[in-house]
Amino acid sequence: MVGGASYARSTFNRATRSRRQPGSAFKPLVYAAALEHGYSPVSMLSNLGRVPAPGDPEWTPRNAEGEQPDALTLRAALAESNNAAAADLQQHVGSGAVLRLAADAGLRGLPDVPSLALGTGLVSPLDLTAAYTMFPGGGQVARPRGILSVLDADGDEIFNHPVERRRIISEQSAFQMVTMLRDVIDRGTGSPARALGVGGPIGGKTGTTDEYRDAWFVGFSSSVTVGVWVGFDQPAPIGREAYGARIALPIWADFMKRAAAARPAAEFAIPDGLDTIELCRVSYLHPVEDCPVYTEYFKEGDAVPTERCPIHRGTLKQRAARAVEGFLRSLGKKIDGIFH
Repeated sequence: MVGGASYARSTFNRATRSRRQPGSAFKPLVYAAALEHGYSPVSMLSNLGRVPAPGDPEWTPRNAEGEQPDALTLRAALAESNNAAAADLQQHVGSGAVLRLAADAGLRGLPDVPSLALGTGLVSPLDLTAAYTMFPGGGQVARPRGILSVLDADGDEIFNHPVERRRIISEQSAFQMVTMLRDVIDRGTGSPARALGVGGPIGGKTGTTDEYRDAWFVGFSSSVTVGVWVGFDQPAPIGREAYGARIALPIWADFMKRAAAARPAAEFAIPDGLDTIELCRVSYLHPVEDCPVYTEYFKEGDAVPTERCPIHRGTLKQRAARAVEGFLRSLGKKIDGIFH
């Protein structure tokens, strides 16, 4: 734990006492709440071009790049850190569900506003990092400890502070989140971690607040969870394009590489109760011959995609089957419209 740049100049411990907006580093809690309420990593969010806010027709979330796809899966939206998708997901799941999960994870006093999903509440670096332990911890949050044990002059232990864990999401949802946050590293906004030399199975999330006043990266391996915040005591722009991936992630990567020697990482354990299905990496549907594929994990009750990928060509037989499936879906919609 580092409380500041210089204890001689300031004894204020920013890791434990400073409360700042987490920006997009808060989004995983929204996605975790959604997975606990019937969503899967490939559930589709639609009509993202215009996500209204209840009671505030003038507010609409925008992305830093200015581009806005109309539909995204949860997995793709988190990897891209899409603001509209996070805000839309919060509205579908309900702010209450997100706030309850955040409180259970140790993040209390957050505002019930449409921009909650974008990290407009206030958190301390220690509390936000501790909240992330639910993902590699199989759904259990670990309470931070400053002292593990105390020995007397003879070397006998006179005080012991065992780790305290509390389950707040299911093992299955936690593992789905691990796979999604690994995508953030391997394919999304956290990809600089690989270029900086962090290897092995890791996951995490960037965070950047308005006008680049706060830069975050919180991430984990199977053995350690680490959070980094960068900013000024009196909120002010850090610098031009001071994104979390550029400012906080390099510090995180340096620490993770050093920590690996003391706490080597292993593969994340896959819990019981998950089914695996191979999907197309681009469309998140059943693959045809030309599709790049990956393994998706579904818990009980998750809707599993049934359509074939329309993006890649596939074999003649697969193209014919896809055409038949498309015709039957179109016919079904017309019949449904007649009876309605």
